[in-house]
Amino acid sequence: MKKSTLLFAFLLITSVMDAQQNQVRTDSTQTQTLEEVLVQSVRVKSNTPITHSNLTKAQLEPRNLGQDLPILLNYLPSVVTTSDAGAGIGYTGIRVRGVSPLSTNITINGIPYTDAESLGTFWVNLPDFTSSVESLQLQRGVGTSTNGSGAFGASINILTDATSKKPSAEISNSFGSYNTRRHTVKFSTGKINDVFEVSGRLSQINSDGYVDRAFSNLKSYFLQGTYNNNGTLIKALVFGGHEKTYQAWEGLTQEQMDENRRQNPYTYENEIDNYKQDHYQLHWNQKFNQKWSTNLGLNYTFGRGYFEQYRTDDAVATYGGIVEATGVDFYGTDVTDLIRRRWLDNDFYVINATANYRDSNLDLIFGGSYSTYDGDHFGEVIWARQFAGNASIRDQYYFGNGKKTDFSVFAKATFTLNSKIDIFGDLQLRSVGYKTSGLTSDLENMLIDESYSFFNPKVGVSYQLATYSNLYASYARANREPSRGDFESNPDVKAEQLNDFEIGWRYNKNSLMLNINSYYMQYNEQLILTGALDDVGAPVRTNSGDSYRLGLEIEAAYIISDKFTVQPAITLSSNKNKQTFAQVNGILKDFGTTNISFSPEIVASNAFVYNPLKSLSMSFLTKFVGDQYMGNTDTAISKLESYFVNDFNVSYKWNPKSVFTSVVVSGLINNIFDKEYVSNGYYYTYDDDWSVPGQLTTIEGAGYYPQATRNFLVGLTLKF
Repeated sequence: MKKSTLLFAFLLITSVMDAQQNQVRTDSTQTQTLEEVLVQSVRVKSNTPITHSNLTKAQLEPRNLGQDLPILLNYLPSVVTTSDAGAGIGYTGIRVRGVSPLSTNITINGIPYTDAESLGTFWVNLPDFTSSVESLQLQRGVGTSTNGSGAFGASINILTDATSKKPSAEISNSFGSYNTRRHTVKFSTGKINDVFEVSGRLSQINSDGYVDRAFSNLKSYFLQGTYNNNGTLIKALVFGGHEKTYQAWEGLTQEQMDENRRQNPYTYENEIDNYKQDHYQLHWNQKFNQKWSTNLGLNYTFGRGYFEQYRTDDAVATYGGIVEATGVDFYGTDVTDLIRRRWLDNDFYVINATANYRDSNLDLIFGGSYSTYDGDHFGEVIWARQFAGNASIRDQYYFGNGKKTDFSVFAKATFTLNSKIDIFGDLQLRSVGYKTSGLTSDLENMLIDESYSFFNPKVGVSYQLATYSNLYASYARANREPSRGDFESNPDVKAEQLNDFEIGWRYNKNSLMLNINSYYMQYNEQLILTGALDDVGAPVRTNSGDSYRLGLEIEAAYIISDKFTVQPAITLSSNKNKQTFAQVNGILKDFGTTNISFSPEIVASNAFVYNPLKSLSMSFLTKFVGDQYMGNTDTAISKLESYFVNDFNVSYKWNPKSVFTSVVVSGLINNIFDKEYVSNGYYYTYDDDWSVPGQLTTIEGAGYYPQATRNFLVGLTLKF
């Protein structure tokens, strides 16, 4: 395969690279950069019996025009992505194998990025972070042991920019539909005295959004200092972001969709999210000899911000005596109009330590991680039609606190039994403590004091049929604690457990690469999405008893010629709750076996990559997502229709002989055939006793997040 094809073949070509690495048995004494030591405790090698995909900076760059990182992962196997504002900027999400984002583990340089308390991952807090990503690995299923909350559908571990030997600078600008603009400046001093390097990035992204008023005003920074000498690598990083986004999480009803799919129910001019997050990391890697190396990582994350809402006819009782009634609603409840802010203010500390021993037959990694989280939740009224008594602006009407500790130790090893067989083992012990105090936003006491002890074993074997053919099988056990939102919905919520069985075959010979993987994910008390949202737009989950996901993943790449490659991928799955009960018209009904919410049975993609010139690449990308239900009772109103969308990506690289080292022009047309589709939504039910006096009637409803029709982005990158 030509180098230019690898450079521009976009995301799925990574599977070709993985398979090519499998052609030659991995020697545990091969050269490994010190940067890679940062993530070796949470990543796996190409021949490990763990299902995974790798992406490099070169593969991300052609589509890196301002959209969030989840959108750039859309064409990986079993992945479904969505955007609240519709255009891939602002609040975006990713589901893998149908599993909630709340069950996906994210790490940056081995440090947990997934929020410790909510278990969510808010990519909007790190806008344009893709521009500082050196590589990432997406593991599907339980994967290997990681830091932070366990992985129940996937883990994504990110390595930030590697050290640059030569001084450089970069200016990147992109523009597109919905008044989207991205401006990025990067620099590197290169190695000073062959030892030190300082690099950094500043970015700003603005977009009006596809949905009316769903704007994003995003700023971010990245600064890194590196010392690298005689087997010692010390990296100090500071990075973060400040986001302001107009709310779009309420979605639209079907009637509103039919009327105008771009409308936004919110009309208050400052209905925004305003949040800052800063990360401080220090990593010390030490290579003692060809066999031993160690890594120490320290982290502090400081997050703070609020979202602001205008509330009409809101019950005054929920504001603790701060406001007085100015009216009465239909139910006879005292109400008033007001503007409130709900705040989060949190501190997160992490320490990771690992040691690695490698020889010709054994690769052993062991270590541990400890983190502590302290988060305040409070609300204030910044305006009201009538304040009560001595109350005044910005008085708090609730305050709560959550504290969480997370301690884990692990040992994982790959043992080469002979020239054909590798055995993989991974043991993790994890202890979690979670304690809350104070009030929720509904003025209810939240007094949680829970502790969990989890044992997570994993084992697998790889068998090399030939230099181009590899069989593998694995078993992994995972446990995961509930989130704060889970406790708010149900104080008696249970931790979830998963047994993950995977069998696969990797083949790469001549012009064909083929990966086939089957999985059976058996859950106990899986925390599944009910389809409903809470009053801040966060998804509500519930324990489901026994459930499972049974699937087949196939990905391939066929090199038709040195200029043309085709890369299909498909996931076929059955995702079932074994028994589902729900209240209907006041009576508990047994729905039997039902589909797990947000779990399509078919997810397929394809990439046609054409390289007419070494410097020019064109990719035609397709994505199909089958029908899925937003609830767990298979009711018609909760069904999201399947969709099929196509994108076109072009990239041209010019290497002038003076001034610039390279000039790159990139273009992207999303949804090229102008398809109107919905990739996400929510479903709710409630009992109404007003329609028929004396009788409960179950009312159903749904909301939808329309995605953008045809839109474009174009960018110019100048590298010095």
